[in-house]
Amino acid sequence: ENAGEDGAVIAGKVLENDSYNFGFDAQSGEFKDMIAAGIIDPTKVVRTALQDAASVASLLITTEAMIADRPEKKGPAGGPPGGGMGGMGDMDF
Repeated sequence: ENAGEDGAVIAGKVLENDSYNFGFDAQSGEFKDMIAAGIIDPTKVVRTALQDAASVASLLITTEAMIADRPEKKGPAGGPPGGGMGGMGDMDF
């Protein structure tokens, strides 16, 4: 779903290849050798993303109950202001 592609299909095609450098370039929509294409994710970024995802997943799994706010129904918008006397521009103080 990311970049307009089906993630399961992309992951399947990447896993079919034996090379660790093989991946999907979402910008061009092509499968290629990521190192040769200059597309490199720093290890720290990937590790942090995986740790954060695992942390959130474990939090949701161990939560006994989750509470979410129910959206409030809003009434119709008010009408425009009523007509009245004109401005008081001719009064000099």
